[in-house]
Amino acid sequence: MTLALNDRVQQTGTANTTVSFTLSGSVTGYQSFAVIGNGNTTYYGATDVTGNWEVGIGTYSTTGPTLTRTTILASSNSGSAVTFSGTVNVFVTYPAEKSVNLDGSGNVS
Repeated sequence: MTLALNDRVQQTGTANTTVSFTLSGSVTGYQSFAVIGNGNTTYYGATDVTGNWEVGIGTYSTTGPTLTRTTILASSNSGSAVTFSGTVNVFVTYPAEKSVNLDGSGNVS
């Protein structure tokens, strides 16, 4: 299982309780999660129309296709998995807590 990051990946779908997303619709101008590769993990973000949001690590599967919510890093539900309603926008992101940054002196922090 490889961590895969790709630019401009976004699909719509539905949440299967707090376990996974079933990915369905394509978003114009974006790639599908298929570019992540079957069985690979990626950082994801998800939102719904009611303002719920979640950032985490997910595992993509071509069966469904689905993105299984492996680890929740942050969310509108106090850091726990969100129970989304209706259509969910799911996209690849780079979470702040996993980022590597240079401080004002050029040192990695």
